[in-house]
Amino acid sequence: MSVNEQHTDEEHINEVNNATVEEQEVPTEETASNVEEGSAEDSRIAELTKLADENQQRYLRAQADFDNFRRRTMKEKEDLAQYASMKLISQLLPVVDNFGRAVEAAKSGGDVESFAKGVDMIFRQFEQVLEAEGLKAMEVVGEPFNPDFHQAIMQVESDEHEEGIVVEEVQKGYVLKDKVLRPAMVKVSG
Repeated sequence: MSVNEQHTDEEHINEVNNATVEEQEVPTEETASNVEEGSAEDSRIAELTKLADENQQRYLRAQADFDNFRRRTMKEKEDLAQYASMKLISQLLPVVDNFGRAVEAAKSGGDVESFAKGVDMIFRQFEQVLEAEGLKAMEVVGEPFNPDFHQAIMQVESDEHEEGIVVEEVQKGYVLKDKVLRPAMVKVSG
């Protein structure tokens, strides 16, 4: 290689090096503050992303808990409806047992009077169970007719009662706690 060629190559290398140095920015105060702001923004973005992820997880857990609660509540409601009469039925079992014994006694040809007394006792036992559950028979004869509690099936003339008074009960009416279970069928004076 000649000296001129060597010199040209060196000049070319120097030009490339100088151009590279000129292209590189020397950090100034302005660039340093931009870098600090960028890293502060990056850390803020990372913090907010983490917070959003945590909130998303909390939301998903709350949604799953609510779904489980709803399923559990529906199951409990179904069980309650299915077994609501369990207490009443267990209280009626002794009455059923006594009726069974009465039927067996009637088959063996026992005394009719003692059989009638036994059936009467069973009936009273049955009424006691129903009353303990809040069932009450309505007392309607002599009371003013009330369509909320009575169902008039006939109007009769009566010298003893004013108009609109129940004179006879054809079928008993019942109230369960504070609701009419069955209105009494009555005859009303007219």
